[in-house]
Amino acid sequence: MRPGRLGVGIIGAGRVGPVLGAALAGAGHAIVGIDATGDEAADRAEAVLPGVAILDAPTIVERSELVLIAVPSDELPGLVAGLAATGAWQPGQIVVHTAPEHGIEVLRPAAARGAIPIALHPAMTFSGTSLDLARLLEATIAVTAPGPVLPIGQALAVEMGGEPIVVEEADRPAYAEALEAARGFAEGIVAQALRQLHEIGVERPSRVLGGVVRSAVETALARYPDPPVEP
Repeated sequence: MRPGRLGVGIIGAGRVGPVLGAALAGAGHAIVGIDATGDEAADRAEAVLPGVAILDAPTIVERSELVLIAVPSDELPGLVAGLAATGAWQPGQIVVHTAPEHGIEVLRPAAARGAIPIALHPAMTFSGTSLDLARLLEATIAVTAPGPVLPIGQALAVEMGGEPIVVEEADRPAYAEALEAARGFAEGIVAQALRQLHEIGVERPSRVLGGVVRSAVETALARYPDPPVEP
C-alpha cells in the first residue's frame, strides 16, 4: 500500500458496499474483508471484489482502519449501537455510512468510543456491478462530517471517483427527500410509457424512450442552472 492508505472493511454487500469498496481499492486502499450475509450477497461481493474475505461485522471492525457501512437506513442505528455495546469501535478509526437521510448523529455510539464519524452518499442509483465505477465519475457525493475531519470525508469522496458536496446535518432529510422524489417520479413515468408502447406493439420500447428521456432530463437540468458561487 502507498503511504496514507487504509485497511478498509465493508459491512453490507448489497448494491452499494462492494462497489464503493472497489472504488477505494482502486485508489490504493486495502480491502480487509466484507460482511456478506447469504449466497447472493457473497456472490455479489466476489464478482465486484474478487478474492475478498467474507467476515462477520465484529471482525470487520476489529481489523479495519476505515469501516464502510452500507446497509439499509432502518438497520443502521441498531447496527452502530449494537457494535458499540460490545466495545467494538476503536479510537481513531474512521466510520463511514452511506444512508442518504442520516448525517453523523446516527454514528454517535461509535464516536463516543473515539471513532471518527463521516456520512457519504453518492447521488446515483447503483446496479451492484462494476459498471457503477464509471457512473461514480459523473456523480456527486454528499459529505457530512465534523468540521475538523470534513477534509477526510471530501478526500474519500474524491477517491471514490465522485465530486464531494457538503450537506449539513440538519439538511440530510431534505436532501434525501429531494433525491427520492426525483428517482421515484422518473421511474414511475418511464414505466408507464414503456407499458403504453408495449401495448401498441412497439418492439424494444426502451430503445424508443431512451433518447427522449435522456434529452428531456438534460433539457430540464439546463433550464435550472446552478446558482453562481458567491466570492
